[in-house]
Amino acid sequence: MDSGQNSEAVPSFEPTDQQPIMLTEKAVEAVKKAIAEEGQEGDGLRVSVVGGGCSGYQYNLDFERESRMGDITMEYGGVKIFIDPVSAGYLKGTVIDYVSGLNGSGFKFNNPNARRTCGCGSSFS
Repeated sequence: MDSGQNSEAVPSFEPTDQQPIMLTEKAVEAVKKAIAEEGQEGDGLRVSVVGGGCSGYQYNLDFERESRMGDITMEYGGVKIFIDPVSAGYLKGTVIDYVSGLNGSGFKFNNPNARRTCGCGSSFS
């Protein structure tokens, strides 16, 4: 029975200052689909950490056309990714996956820096 978890193991990788996060193939495809449905051609994905959520910080994903001053910019499967330097510190080593199951579908952040996470999976401390 599917518990809503991805049956494939989440890959690990060695993060660097220029590549603090990794997106799985499923996540890249989900981002491409979301851009096609809700964004505009040429948009990239901004990944950030903001204050709030039930555990202190929460992950934020948004469409963005171009980088901002100081951003770390990378690309996965033709999708541009933008991360501000402060968020990069909280996200370093994070693998972003896309999972679907009985409880719904969504992006899953596998963050080795999170000491505590909430039940919804989008908030951490």
